Amino acid sequence: MQCSWKAVLLLALASIAIQYTAIRTFTAKSFHSCPIPNPVNCSLSQDADTADRLCDESPTFAYNLSRKTHILILATTRSGSSFVGQLFNQHFDVFYLFEPLYHVQYTLIPKLTQSKSTTDRRVMLGASRDLLRSLYDCDLYFLENYIKPQPVNHTTDRLFRRGASKALCSPPVCESLGAVDLHLEEGDCVKKCGTLNLTLATESCREHGHVAIKTVRVPEVNDLRALVEDPRLNLKVIQLVRDPRGILASRSETFRDTYRLWRIWDGTGRKPYNLDVTQLTTVCEDFWNSVSTGLTRPPWLKGKYMLVRYEDLARNPMKKTEEIYDFLGIPMDSNVERWIQNNTRGDRSSSKHKYGTVRNSAATAEKWRFRLSYEIVAFTQRACQPVLAQLGYRTAASEEELKNLSVSLVEDRDFLPFS
Repeated sequence: MQCSWKAVLLLALASIAIQYTAIRTFTAKSFHSCPIPNPVNCSLSQDADTADRLCDESPTFAYNLSRKTHILILATTRSGSSFVGQLFNQHFDVFYLFEPLYHVQYTLIPKLTQSKSTTDRRVMLGASRDLLRSLYDCDLYFLENYIKPQPVNHTTDRLFRRGASKALCSPPVCESLGAVDLHLEEGDCVKKCGTLNLTLATESCREHGHVAIKTVRVPEVNDLRALVEDPRLNLKVIQLVRDPRGILASRSETFRDTYRLWRIWDGTGRKPYNLDVTQLTTVCEDFWNSVSTGLTRPPWLKGKYMLVRYEDLARNPMKKTEEIYDFLGIPMDSNVERWIQNNTRGDRSSSKHKYGTVRNSAATAEKWRFRLSYEIVAFTQRACQPVLAQLGYRTAASEEELKNLSVSLVEDRDFLPFS
């Protein structure tokens, strides 16, 4: 019996040691933050114990020594996030990824859009934070855990919206491009570049000075606190908001099946008894909670948070983009300026794709006023009154006021970054 108890004890201790080693490896070493070969901490040829001791004794080595700026566009569906993403995608020194958390959602919780489970949300957020941390370190191999079917030899043709990332459609990631292919459309990128080599993508990421990621799958800025406070990152959050009435109108038109009951109400004037109002109220609640956190200016968000209204960006895209880049501390290059000039004065036929970005930006921001019935607008104003007031969106008191574009429903507000 004594021998048996000793064996059990030894096994237990071994198990604890293995778990501790795994956690330590994941949380510290997987980020490649230490050691860095330089005259201070010698070279990577040191043994593991020496490397660990250097990290433990010199905490400054765990910081983001490259001083890359890590940018997260925090948004919700149909709020203008694809447009904002392009303001970074066009920059020559920014490595941009479009919705990588899509893979987390559809691998772990395929029916998350219908799920209200707190457990599902925790699972999604935990995995999302881990993936974001790895991607900001240019570890694109971490994505392989969520891409299905799993990549073979680090190559895949299943990366969601690969063509929306300029860096993934340019050399060295895509070597088959000629001079005439420098400005590929999203669909043409996949056709001409073929499968995505994640090793080349990782190298491209490391060659860029900054990394930007867009997501509509993180509800609130408070969900990002662990990443914002991580000294290994230099994370700055751009929270994009839009008038909930505009979001509802855009979703109803874009996701016709999902928002079918809203369309029935809009067309018949009769509200369906089984209408899922959470499709609206969840947006308003998430905005309220997240913006309230940002506007109270907690110490952990100091210098890390900027609130941007889509309407302000649409009305004056160049000025607002300059403000965003000033907040990030990154010079805005001519590619971004040129893209703004070419993509904010489009005609009505220029944005046929549901995620298209070529449009008359000012007119697009107001279009919802003619798409929704006044009954639905009035319902939205009652359901979302707190966040409308918080963000400076005025209510329309009548259908005449709703349709009268000379009456602005957006107050002049200057949401200064928290510096």
